[in-house]
Amino acid sequence: MSIPSNIYLDPSVEEHLKPSVFKGKFDVTDFVGAVSEKLITQSKADSGPFDPKPFIRNFEAAVDKLIAVRKDVQAKTDQMEKSVRVSEREYSKKMAELNRGFEAVGNSFSGMEVRMNEVSSTAIRIGEQLESVHTERQRAQAAYDLIDFYNQFSRGDTTRLDTMRKEGRSGRRQVAVLLRRLNTVAKEVDLPTADKTREAIEKYCEKFEKEMLSLFDRCYRKGDPKMMHHCAQTLLEFNGGSSCVQVYVNQHDFFINNVRESKGADDVILWNTLPDPDATPPKSEVGLTELFSEIRATVDTEAQIVKAVFPNPPVVMQVFLQRVFAQSIQQHMEQLLHRSNTMSDLSYLRILQLVHIQASNLVEDLKVYELSTVSPRTPYEATEFRRSIIGSTSSGSTTSATVSTMLETAMEELFVPYTEGQRYLERESRSLGALYASLLSNFTRYHEKTQKGKSSVFDRVVNQLSAAAQTTSTNGVSTTSAQAASAILKFGGIDRSQDKASDEPVREEDGLLSVDVAEKMLKWHAEAIGRCVELSPSNDVAKNTFALLRVLAEAVGNAYVEAAIETALARLEAADTKTEPSLQLLSTLRSADLICHLWQQYVNTALLPLASSSVTTRREMVVFNNQAVSRLEGGANQLSQRVTDAIIAWLSLQLTKQKKNDFKPRNDDLSFARVNTEPCVACCESLEKVRDAAKANLSGKNLEAFLTEIGVSFHSLLLEHLRKFPVSATGGLMLTKDIKMYQDTISSFGIPALTERFEFIRQLGSVFLVRPDILKSYITENYLGRIDPTLLKPYLALRSDWGQLEKAFDDEAEIPIEGALAETKGLKDRFGRLSVMMKDLEGLKLEGLRENMPTMPTSITSSFSRFS
Repeated sequence: MSIPSNIYLDPSVEEHLKPSVFKGKFDVTDFVGAVSEKLITQSKADSGPFDPKPFIRNFEAAVDKLIAVRKDVQAKTDQMEKSVRVSEREYSKKMAELNRGFEAVGNSFSGMEVRMNEVSSTAIRIGEQLESVHTERQRAQAAYDLIDFYNQFSRGDTTRLDTMRKEGRSGRRQVAVLLRRLNTVAKEVDLPTADKTREAIEKYCEKFEKEMLSLFDRCYRKGDPKMMHHCAQTLLEFNGGSSCVQVYVNQHDFFINNVRESKGADDVILWNTLPDPDATPPKSEVGLTELFSEIRATVDTEAQIVKAVFPNPPVVMQVFLQRVFAQSIQQHMEQLLHRSNTMSDLSYLRILQLVHIQASNLVEDLKVYELSTVSPRTPYEATEFRRSIIGSTSSGSTTSATVSTMLETAMEELFVPYTEGQRYLERESRSLGALYASLLSNFTRYHEKTQKGKSSVFDRVVNQLSAAAQTTSTNGVSTTSAQAASAILKFGGIDRSQDKASDEPVREEDGLLSVDVAEKMLKWHAEAIGRCVELSPSNDVAKNTFALLRVLAEAVGNAYVEAAIETALARLEAADTKTEPSLQLLSTLRSADLICHLWQQYVNTALLPLASSSVTTRREMVVFNNQAVSRLEGGANQLSQRVTDAIIAWLSLQLTKQKKNDFKPRNDDLSFARVNTEPCVACCESLEKVRDAAKANLSGKNLEAFLTEIGVSFHSLLLEHLRKFPVSATGGLMLTKDIKMYQDTISSFGIPALTERFEFIRQLGSVFLVRPDILKSYITENYLGRIDPTLLKPYLALRSDWGQLEKAFDDEAEIPIEGALAETKGLKDRFGRLSVMMKDLEGLKLEGLRENMPTMPTSITSSFSRFS
């Protein structure tokens, strides 16, 4: 008989075999451990060998129990599935029934909607008909009332209107509308009593308007914005409301209580420094600053009031601002300009610029008060209000214009009387001309006296200025250049009708060019250009800048730099050729150079960018400026060449003082005691002065070209000079000392090409020291070896022993010493060939000298570098 397996199950094991244990997360290892936990404890407690039978029985019983549990669960699952299928069938039946019900309801609603649409269409038609009937009734009632009131006016009865006026705000607005319509009807009625009735209506309208304006004024003084708004709205419906706006603006405290006068005591510093061209232009004026501050505060307050009171705030604000510009600002501006005009043109222009800058800032600040438009209730009111405002404002602005547009227009109109056409440019040119003429008055008188009795470029400049002052444009108006020239003549004290010069003495320093003076002139011109940009229309900036450039060129170029250069040329022409030339004239070249550099930099940096908007004007400015600078460069080159000629003439004069026997001395101690001859010392001293003066006043290529011209010309003089004097053996030592001194002096110039030329002179002078037996070989080496021997014979013939050496040279024609000393045409030709050959020698490689000698310039006029 078998024993049931469950008898071996422990109650604690049965707890782990219930279906609830397998719900959720299930772990096999934990399950086996829980079922075997008690047996494992007992097995550990038993000291004997491990007995698996209890475990086997326990697991068999547990498996049987689990199989039974699985069967129970499966049975319950089958039963539940059957129940679900039954429920699904019942749910499907119910859903089908509900769908049929919803379809029936939807069909019912669709039918109801169709019937409602039909009813709505009928109601709309009825409403439109009722509205049309109501409108016609209102028109009929209004026409009836209008005719009734007209008849009452014809009988002189205004009781009904008076009663309506006393009913308050709504009554007054109704009266306003009725009176407006009655006034229109009265003008169209043609009856025997129509004139009398029309007069009665007009009188009543006038009475009503005065009453509303009086009420508006009382409310304005009491500060009641609601009643002010009612009055403004009523008058808007009555006649457009223009009278209300005018009352508001005309009686504003800003225009009544602020009668401004010039405040000279408050601006002592400004008015004292205003005419001074060296002082900084003023940026503010006390009275103007206070006025603009008050305008800003007033507009800020009034913008809120206007927005709350008037039906159309933008138009009212425009009327108010137009009055501010036309009365307050213009009045103060005229006072400032009138006072400054009595002082000088510069003061006038500075004040004009100051007001323009301050007014521009004010306009930008006021543009923020762009109020929104509140449209009137009816088209008639809009039209009437627009018409009344346009008719009542002097400026004629339209309501469609914004406050910003109105401000820009008012700003432009404020300055039109002072800047239209050529007014501003003429005043600016006249101011610059007066300033330049005053600054150069002593300079002009000095050069006028210096040039008196001589036809010079100064006379030509004055003649050009006189001709330019009489020049007019094609339309008969004086040009800007003509005005500038006239101002320079007038204020510079240059009067061609008077031949008698002023007796006032002039100083030497008054006639010198000064970079500081040029900088001051450019500074004044830059200030004028700043005003030109500020006050000129953008399209005219390039043209006006060009006109002011002409004024600058007339003053700095013609009246200043060219006058100084021409005076220097005149001095050179009038100087005594037997006296040493003044090297102070080189300082004129230096100043002219610096001024031209300054001018060019100023034009390129400040003026040409302003003409970028007009390609044609910019091109004309560049051409004009280049021509002006070229004239100055031409004068400087001419002066430099004249100075060079004077120096060479002086050196030539010193060489003529060479005595016949200086290089053929007697055998006495006095002759040998001299280190150098007097002409040599004089020439070297002059060359050192020229070197020092040139390095002090010239630089770069200009310095190199000037010293090169001096050195090359002196080199030619020495070649001519050396073939005039016989040289003895002892005299050769004297000649060598002189040549060495010449060479050292020229070397101090620091120009390699000159050093090489005078090395040839040294080698040529050494032919008088070389022994006769090596003379022929000596002249075939170095520089001399490249020279045709026939060209050297005029110099060799000056040796005291040439008669004995002549036959040693393979020369077909004898050249006696007497012939060498004589100034024959053949020797001159040969000397010319020697000079030409010297140029060819400059590229030769010589021992101890630098290779590839550069070609020397022969004319400083062509090599003098440009100033610009």
